Amino acid sequence: MIVQVLFLYLFMVVFRLVFFLFFFKTTVTGSAPILKAWSLGLKFDMRLALILGVPILLTAFIARNHFFTKGAIRRPLFVYLFVVYLVMTFGYVFDLGHYAYLGLRMDPTVTRFLAYGERADNARMLWQSYPVVRTLIGIGLFLFLITIQFTRSYYRMGKEPAVKLGNWKYTGWLASMVILFAAGIYANIAYFPLRWSQAMFTKDNGVTSLALNPVLYYVSNMSVQKDSYDIPKTKEFYPVMADYLKVDRPDVDKLDFVRSIPGRDGKKMNVVLVMLESTGAAVTSMYNNPMMPTPNMKQLADSGILFNNFFVPAISTARTVYGVTTGLPDITLTKTASRHPQMVDQRVVMDQFQGYEKLYLLGGNTNWANIRAVFTNNVEGIRIFEEGYYKAPKADVWGVSDFDLITEADEIFRDANKRQKPFVAFLQLADNHPPYTTTKGRGDFRKVTEKDIDMEKFKKAGFVSIEQFNAIRYEDYNVGHLMELAKKGGYLDNTIFIMFGDHNCTLNPYHFMPTPEYELISGGVHAACFIYCPALVKPQVVNYAVSLVDIYPTMAKLAGVSFKNYTLGQDMLDTTLTNRYAFATYLKNLQTHISLIGQRYQYEINTYTQKSFLYDMQGDPLKDVKQQYPDTAKALDNLTRAFYESTRYLMFNNKK
Repeated sequence: MIVQVLFLYLFMVVFRLVFFLFFFKTTVTGSAPILKAWSLGLKFDMRLALILGVPILLTAFIARNHFFTKGAIRRPLFVYLFVVYLVMTFGYVFDLGHYAYLGLRMDPTVTRFLAYGERADNARMLWQSYPVVRTLIGIGLFLFLITIQFTRSYYRMGKEPAVKLGNWKYTGWLASMVILFAAGIYANIAYFPLRWSQAMFTKDNGVTSLALNPVLYYVSNMSVQKDSYDIPKTKEFYPVMADYLKVDRPDVDKLDFVRSIPGRDGKKMNVVLVMLESTGAAVTSMYNNPMMPTPNMKQLADSGILFNNFFVPAISTARTVYGVTTGLPDITLTKTASRHPQMVDQRVVMDQFQGYEKLYLLGGNTNWANIRAVFTNNVEGIRIFEEGYYKAPKADVWGVSDFDLITEADEIFRDANKRQKPFVAFLQLADNHPPYTTTKGRGDFRKVTEKDIDMEKFKKAGFVSIEQFNAIRYEDYNVGHLMELAKKGGYLDNTIFIMFGDHNCTLNPYHFMPTPEYELISGGVHAACFIYCPALVKPQVVNYAVSLVDIYPTMAKLAGVSFKNYTLGQDMLDTTLTNRYAFATYLKNLQTHISLIGQRYQYEINTYTQKSFLYDMQGDPLKDVKQQYPDTAKALDNLTRAFYESTRYLMFNNKK
C-alpha cells in the first residue's frame, strides 16, 4: 500500500514537472512565489495520493493475512489501480490541453464541449489541432508500464516471508497508518485543513495554476449554482442603471430599460459587422504590437474610427455572438446563454432594421453553441448562410476558409446591391483559431518562419507560436480581400463596416500596451474595434471605454435607423455620455470577477469572496487605491452591481 501511494505521488509530481517546464508562464518576478506554489502543489498531490490510497489501506487491514493469497482480493485491487491510473492520466492530459488552449485549469464548464449537436465539431477541432493518435499511443504505453509496475510489485512482495504480528503490534500499525493518512490528507499545520483557496496567494493565474492539483480543483468546482435572477436586487440597483443608460421613463416597479432612438430620412446605408476571431487589441498593428501583423486593419482604422478601449464582456466566441446580438453580456455560470432556452428569446436591434435584408454568414455550422436560435428566434426574415451552401470545400472543423467565406459573401452582397436592397450582415470569421488553417488566398499569401522574422521582437509581441502569428496575418490578409471585393462590387461607398474582435487569444506575457493589461487580466477582454465608412465618418480615435453590447445601437444610429433599445448597449459615438465604462467578467486567480473598465479606472469584485479592488491607470495601475478614492469606489461598486443584476434580470425578462 505504501509503495502504491508513493507511485501515485510520483505520477502527479511528474505531471506537475511537465506543466512547469512546458506550459507554465507568469509575470511574477522572483523565485519565492514559484517555490511557494511548488510547495503547496506537492501538498495537494500528497493529499490526492493518500485519498486514492485509502481503499488499498482499508483492504489491507480488513483482509490482513489474505491480502496476498486470495484472488478475490487481488483482482479487484488490480482493476481499481488500473481505473485510477486510466482516469488520472486522461484527466491530466486533458487538463494540460485545456490549459494550452485557454490558459486555465480545467473545471466542470468543460462539459460545454460535450453539448448535444456540438460534440462532432469539437472532436474534429481536437483532431486537427493536436496529435491525437500519438497521444493515445503514448497513454496506452504509459498505462501498460504502470500495470506492469503494480502487478509485479504485488507478486514480488507476496513472495516475501510472512511476518506474524500480535494484536498490539497490529493495533500499533493500524493507528500509525490512520494518523499518517489523516495528517497527510489534512496537509496543514493550522486550525483548518489545506484548501484550494490557499493556492491563490497571488493575482497571477500561472502561479495559482502551478499550485493547484487539477483533479482536486476540478472536483472542488463540481458544485455550481444555477443561473437565475434576483428581483429585489435588480430593483435596488435599477435607479443607478436607469440613470447611467438615460432610460426614457424610469420605473422601478416595471423595470423599464427602454430608450427610443429616432431615425433619419435619406438613402439607407448597408451595414456589415465583421467578427474577427481571437483578435485582441494587443495582437494588432493599431495598438503597436512590435510585429505589426495587421497592416490592412491599421490602414482602415487610420481612415475610420478606432476605439482604443473596446472591451467584450467575456472570453468566449459564443458569449460574444450572443452579447453583440442581444445587447446583454453573457454572464451565465457554466454553459453559455445561447445554450439556455430561457435566455435565447430577446428583443434585439438587428430585428428593427426595417426594409433591410438581414444576413448571417458563418463558414461552419450554426448549430454550434445553438447560435442558430439566437438569430432565427429573434430576427424575423434573417437569411443564414452556413456550410452546405458554399461552393468551396471545408478547410477544417470550422468550415470553409475565411478567404472562401469572404469571396462567396461578396457575391451575396453584390446581388443585394444590384437589386438596390440595403442589407445588414453579420460576417463571422474563424481561421484565427486552432488549428490555424491558412490558404494561399489569391495565391500570394505566404506563411513566415522563424528565419523570416526578428525573433527578439517576436518574443516581446506575446505570440505563443509562429502558427498563431501567421493566423492573425492571414486574417488581416482576408480583411484586405474583403475591402478589395467591396470596392470592385460597387457597395464600398454605401456600406458601414465595423470590425471587432470577439476576445483576445492566449498570449505570452507582453508589456508594450499603455497599461499592464496582461497582469490586470483585462487584456483577455480588450479587443480590436474600428469603423470604416469613408462616405460617412472622418478619421477619429475614441479613447473612452466602449463595450461589445454598444455595437448595434451605434450601427443603427449611424445608418439612420429608428429603433428601441431594450437592453444595455449605448451609442459608442455619443459624446454627451460621460464617465463611460465597459462591463466584463473574467477569471483572475481562477476565481470569477465582475468588473467595470474605464479610461482611467478599473473596478472589480471577486464574486467568491466579495472583495473589491480599484485600480487607477493614471497612477500605479497594479495598486489597489480603493481606500484613497472611497467615493469613486462606492460609485463604481454600485454601477458594477447594477450592470450585473440588470443583466441577470434582462436575460430572462426581455422577451419579444
